Amino acid sequence: MSLKHTLACAAAIITLPISAYAGMPGMRGAQHLGITVPNMDEAVSFFVNVIGCEASIKLGAFKFADDWMNVHLNVNPRAEIKRFQMVRCGNGTNLEIFEYGAPGQAKAPPRNSDVGGHHLAFYVDDMDKAVAYLKSKRVRTLGEPSTFKDGPAAGLTWMYFLSPWGMQLEIVSTPQGMAYEKGAKRVLWDPRFPSK
Repeated sequence: MSLKHTLACAAAIITLPISAYAGMPGMRGAQHLGITVPNMDEAVSFFVNVIGCEASIKLGAFKFADDWMNVHLNVNPRAEIKRFQMVRCGNGTNLEIFEYGAPGQAKAPPRNSDVGGHHLAFYVDDMDKAVAYLKSKRVRTLGEPSTFKDGPAAGLTWMYFLSPWGMQLEIVSTPQGMAYEKGAKRVLWDPRFPSK
C-alpha cells in the first residue's frame, strides 16, 4: 500500500461519524449507573431531597437457592438483593440503587485510588450556589472548588463531596465551556446540551 493510499484511508476514517467507531451494534449511550448502598431509604432520600433526582420504579428482592446470583451478577451465590430502585437525575443518566446482603460483604466504599474506585459527577450552573447549598444541608465537602486554568480542561471548575454513607460525588461547572472544545470535531456529552 502506498503512502498516499494510507493517508487517504486515514483521512477517511478521521471524518467518519462517531457512530462508525462504535464496537457494540446499536449502542446509544449510558442508560444507568448501578450503585450499592448500605440503606435504601437513606440513599433514595439523599438523591431525591438533597441532589434533586426523581424517584422512579421500585423493584423487589432477588434471592436464589442455586448459583443464579453468581452466574448472572458475579456475586456470592448466597447474596441477596433486598430491594432496589431507579432514580432519574435531571438531564443525565439514571441511577439504579441496590441494597444487598451478602456473606463477606465489604462495608466501606472504595476510594478513587482503589481498583474499582469511582465517583459520580453532577453538572451545576452556579458552583458557588451549589457549594453553599451542599454546606447548608450539612453535606461533607472536600476542600474548596478548583478551576483548571490551563490545558484542555481550562474552564472546568469542580469539587468533590461525600454522600452520608461515604460515596464519592462531584459537582462540575463549565459556564464558558472547556478549552479543548474550540478545536474538537465532537465534544464530550454535556447535560446542558443533550442533543449535541
